[in-house]
Amino acid sequence: MTEPAPDGDHQKHRGRKVRRVLLTALPVVLVLGAVGGAAGYTKNTVDAADRTVTTTIWDEGHVPKGKDPAGDPSRGRHDTELAKLLLPVPKGYRLGPDIGDLGNDSETSGAKATAAMKEMGRGLAGKDRRELNKFIEKLRIQGIAKRSYLADSNDLLVNVEVVKMRDKRALRQNHADRKTLLDGVDELRKGPSIEGHRKASCYRLPKGDKDTLDGVLCIAYEGEVSVSVEASGSRPFSPSEVGDLVKDQLDHIASPGEYI
Repeated sequence: MTEPAPDGDHQKHRGRKVRRVLLTALPVVLVLGAVGGAAGYTKNTVDAADRTVTTTIWDEGHVPKGKDPAGDPSRGRHDTELAKLLLPVPKGYRLGPDIGDLGNDSETSGAKATAAMKEMGRGLAGKDRRELNKFIEKLRIQGIAKRSYLADSNDLLVNVEVVKMRDKRALRQNHADRKTLLDGVDELRKGPSIEGHRKASCYRLPKGDKDTLDGVLCIAYEGEVSVSVEASGSRPFSPSEVGDLVKDQLDHIASPGEYI
């Protein structure tokens, strides 16, 4: 029997390490901080998270940037293939605050997203960074779209992100890795179940007191599309309301021809 290569275990370890670094770079919005890079990192972020905001912090004058010739801009743009994958702003919500510096209804090309993800590996040694870059290239990201939704009651903010990839196998592996890491964070509670979508997993923020914000993070995928949903709000907080919106988002991707 042929002996395994002496560095076989090292190669496997390095592959796992690269994937863990990649997880911190993949575009997943999380109230706690970055998506989960490693369970220990997430735990530290949970412990340090400042969730003591008790007043409404979102104003009412948000509108999408740019004019969408395809329809009512207050429901979000849908003038591109990727934008159409995002759930149109449902009844009881409006477009929310900007997500970072990209606006509240944005789209990023696959090339720009890939370049940004590669930048996240700048701290890696040469060989590890090359492996990371190869993995990112394998995902063949076609684009990323983000939209924020603010409840008319001003007490619930939801950020949704969809990432379209050409490599379904890599997409499934990425989802499995993120789920494993988030499952390992003891402080996170079980989030709502998403009816009809077994490939969706939701997590709820650690329990706080009545004066802290509550929140839910959901990760899922449909076909070539990875979906991340982050919701945060004041108490009383309804995880089921977030679950309903996540279901609507996933249903919308499954039936892209139906503009809800």
